[in-house]
Amino acid sequence: MARARSTYRCTGCGHQVAKWVGRCPECGEWGTIDEVAAIPAAASSRATAAVAPSSPALRITDVDAESTAAVPTGIGELDRVLGRGVVPGSVILLAGEPGVGKSTLLETVKHWAAKDRVALYITGEESAGQVRMRAERTGAVHPNVYLAAETDLATILGHVDSVRPSLMIVDSVQTVVATGTDGVTGGVTQIRAVTTALVSLAKNRGIAVILVGHVTKEGSVAGPRSLEHLVDVVLAFEGDKHSTLRMVRGVKNRFGAADEVGCFEQRDDGIHQVPDPSGIFLHQRDSDVSGSVTLVTMDGKRALVGEIQALANSTEMNIPRRAVSGLDMNRVSMVLAVLQARAGRREIAKSEVYLSTVGGMKVTEPAADLAIALAVYSTLTNKPIPQSTVVVGEVGLGGEIRRVSGVARRLAEAKRLGFREAIIPAATDEVLPKGIRVLRVATLGDAVHLRDSTPIDAPF
Repeated sequence: MARARSTYRCTGCGHQVAKWVGRCPECGEWGTIDEVAAIPAAASSRATAAVAPSSPALRITDVDAESTAAVPTGIGELDRVLGRGVVPGSVILLAGEPGVGKSTLLETVKHWAAKDRVALYITGEESAGQVRMRAERTGAVHPNVYLAAETDLATILGHVDSVRPSLMIVDSVQTVVATGTDGVTGGVTQIRAVTTALVSLAKNRGIAVILVGHVTKEGSVAGPRSLEHLVDVVLAFEGDKHSTLRMVRGVKNRFGAADEVGCFEQRDDGIHQVPDPSGIFLHQRDSDVSGSVTLVTMDGKRALVGEIQALANSTEMNIPRRAVSGLDMNRVSMVLAVLQARAGRREIAKSEVYLSTVGGMKVTEPAADLAIALAVYSTLTNKPIPQSTVVVGEVGLGGEIRRVSGVARRLAEAKRLGFREAIIPAATDEVLPKGIRVLRVATLGDAVHLRDSTPIDAPF
């Protein structure tokens, strides 16, 4: 008979070790290593006996498609990310940093759901009075919304039986405890057990469940990776504490595209959607200013028009200062090196360079390389680039301008906002929209020569 050998697992992070230790080598917690008996090899190899199903399998043509039709939330930006709305029986995980506005956004969602159905709000981090106070501030008080300050899973299921909601919000899933399951609150074992129970509840009763989750210091969803696999939709709620702009980004979506982005603005009276966010990222200036370049970046499938500003000052320091805000520092350093070597701007080695985006915009894609290079070149030569021009292109180490994806969509957004010219890679083979003048450049030298051969007060 095969002898089972015990293993040891951390109840906090799930890490397994061969022998007991006082401190988990993975997460560093003390006293979280418990013994777990392994299943004997003989027992694990036995075939599982067949059991009669509780309901027969159906033909796919006999399945009612209307029962899972998405219900619009009334918030266009959120419907954009979800894919037409909330699907009954789905489980949505909304993750974000503390204070970014997750609970405030959900106030609007549950207020929408309560107009013609019942919503249940489970709070494990606040009291019912605190939730009511926030609802009054945001104007989201409705008699069809039920509140319960609970952390016990069995009690939450009892509230569901009593209220029979169509939408349930759990804020947050890390605070719920499954009685009878080992592990600390918010640990791997507890989160997996709680999420599994809530997913089963949503599928069996057709209740849409929204789970609020925390994020780690690295920005990923806290808890086990299996949490993201269990749910249907994973949304990341992002925002900078120095800006009112908030982004809801689709990380996983079984009912639509997983790379959509919704834009919101946080105000004193709650979260408001921003259907046209490009205006936030553009600085309204009366005349052309050197060092300012407009670009079109893609955030998921959404084209956003933004502005990059550069400033260069000569210095006697051996190592000039480089300061970047809203851009990738490594990418900027590479573009400066190419501009110095391939475009002959040797003064960069003796100049302090400052680069920033407008409105708190964050740009990391390579399509912003050409805009960065022209912004720095413009401030070095004191030759402004016209406000009516947008710039798109990736810069290679050899000085070549490489083509980027979605140029047609970028130019269509620029045309809609009134831009008249666009500098794009020469290798672009997409069908471009009419009504906007296109200037193709193959190398960084071509782009610089284009700027030098144009009068300061004239468009390209």
